[in-house]
Amino acid sequence: METIKNIIEEHFPNSIEAFEEVFGKPTFTVKASDIVKICRFLKENPDLYFDYLMSLTAVEWPDRFDVVYHLYSIEKKHFLTLKIKTDKENCEVPSVTSVWNAANWQEREVFDMFGIRFDGHPNLKRILLEPTWEGFPLRKDYVEQ
Repeated sequence: METIKNIIEEHFPNSIEAFEEVFGKPTFTVKASDIVKICRFLKENPDLYFDYLMSLTAVEWPDRFDVVYHLYSIEKKHFLTLKIKTDKENCEVPSVTSVWNAANWQEREVFDMFGIRFDGHPNLKRILLEPTWEGFPLRKDYVEQ
């Protein structure tokens, strides 16, 4: 884990907002504006090779949303979690579909459930609910229709 932490800290010292170890796995909170370049680096760096976006989800806090990326390297057999924060009023973050195709439907699901918009997504529309559905069911302020 120290190697992963050191490589990321060396290459992105100004992008890291926080680091913690969660269940033995490194977890970085990074600036949302840097998420695409960090993800691309994590996937393409031969020492890290995070080739698998296991999941992409969101967590609602009283004052913000966190978008959470769980990464895995099939070859290296190591995990990493990235988080970015976004404002609740203007919840838009960069899309990572240019890095992992698997992000496509996962970002659509987060959009569908939380209303978080992914800038640069090739087809950001509802994936689980009808297009005419109003609101975002996993938001804490959602009122059942």
